[in-house]
Amino acid sequence: MTSVGDRGDQMPVTEQIRVHPLHDEPFLLRVESDPPGPPLAEWIEGNREWVLDQLHRHGSVLFRGFTVAGPDGFGQAARAFSPRLLDYLERAAPRTEVADKVFTSTEFAADQWIPFHHEMSYAHNWPSRLYFYCDVPPTRGGATPVASERTVYPRIPAEVRERFLRHGVRYVRNYGPDIDLPWQEVFQTTDRDEVAGYCRESQMDFEWIGDDALRTTSVRQAVSRHPATGETVWFNHAHIFHVSNLPAEVSAVLVEEFGLDGLPRNAYYGDGTPIEDEVAGLVRQLYRDAAVSFPWQRGDVLLVDNWLASHAREPFEGERRILVAMSDLHLERSAR
Repeated sequence: MTSVGDRGDQMPVTEQIRVHPLHDEPFLLRVESDPPGPPLAEWIEGNREWVLDQLHRHGSVLFRGFTVAGPDGFGQAARAFSPRLLDYLERAAPRTEVADKVFTSTEFAADQWIPFHHEMSYAHNWPSRLYFYCDVPPTRGGATPVASERTVYPRIPAEVRERFLRHGVRYVRNYGPDIDLPWQEVFQTTDRDEVAGYCRESQMDFEWIGDDALRTTSVRQAVSRHPATGETVWFNHAHIFHVSNLPAEVSAVLVEEFGLDGLPRNAYYGDGTPIEDEVAGLVRQLYRDAAVSFPWQRGDVLLVDNWLASHAREPFEGERRILVAMSDLHLERSAR
């Protein structure tokens, strides 16, 4: 037997299974098997409580060398941890469902960075846990870095935290055939009444514009409290949706053509006051400074606690196919 962590919790270990933090840090635990390892779904099912404990301690867990039989096998491994996987509504990026509740990761151009974020922290509900599976590793780059909120949150200046805590974050999004995603893809329906019902239920203002465009406005939390550990974490999309996250030449063209209210997405303080560029930039930099990364190998599965760890995507070369599943829906009862 061997133990990891402070409480001495133990798991069955053979010479085939090794457990150690990545980069000698307490964040991102690696559980590695000599291939061909046991089926990951069966191994997780037999060690679920231990894995959950390690997830709360380390924020993310990488499984390597286990047997995962493609997208369906990945879905089985995720369901071994949480039986009910989630759909993906109120989308912020294009995705394709390749197996039951298993999606492609964000389908942005290969030469683009996807900044650090907590999945769906702009919404009124979000997944508690994320699962990533390397179906096809990239030729070069393409890592999925993670960053610990235990590192990032204390480094955000107190005056910045206090202002966001007072007001929350206001998100303005525009959907349509000519800008960003069409609302039909975002809400996975062609029925305007269904969209209206979703918006009302989630405390989101909405406005139909022209023939086929939609604008939504919502005020959400800036921080959130982990339901199991009790920790307070920075939990919002302000630094990503903020106009300063766009290249300067792109934002200039979009603002000139659509105006600030017509941008695909933008973020403000909850009272409608513009967020300063330097504040959004500071948060993005703090996440980059805290990044922990590893090169994907075929068959890798990364389990992420959506509160304790944010994630990103590096630019890449090659075919790269990383699949994603989500579980354990959390409903935020308050807009702040």
